[in-house]
Amino acid sequence: MKKTSAIFVTVDAVVFRQGAVATEILLIQRKNEPYKGKWALPGGFVDKDEDLKDAAIRELKEETGLHVTGLYQLGAFGKPHRDPRHHTVSVVYVGFAPENAKTTGADDALEAKWFPVMSLPKLAFDHQDIVDLAIQKAFL
Repeated sequence: MKKTSAIFVTVDAVVFRQGAVATEILLIQRKNEPYKGKWALPGGFVDKDEDLKDAAIRELKEETGLHVTGLYQLGAFGKPHRDPRHHTVSVVYVGFAPENAKTTGADDALEAKWFPVMSLPKLAFDHQDIVDLAIQKAFL
């Protein structure tokens, strides 16, 4: 008998803005395990009957207070074990915020902060791979 797959769908948002000195990317500091206290992209699980882009917009707003609707899909990331809890596939969206965009950590984010793309902290999950691809695609 064929085993039913138990794969969870998540979304992540890579949001850029032009800072005073350099292009910046928005990260959240995780409030919960796994990777509690580490920096990551804003994102989370897709709700039942929720469109993927709507989930990305919702998660971004819930975790950072930032409302960006002009997101476009970068791709899907689904290597097994990318999330230690279970097999997840994340559909990643990219967007741009105004240079004066303010954020605040909320929901399951301790903090939301802009970082220059050239000096990012160590990121949770496979988010560095995602950011690298987003930078490559956004600035080609």
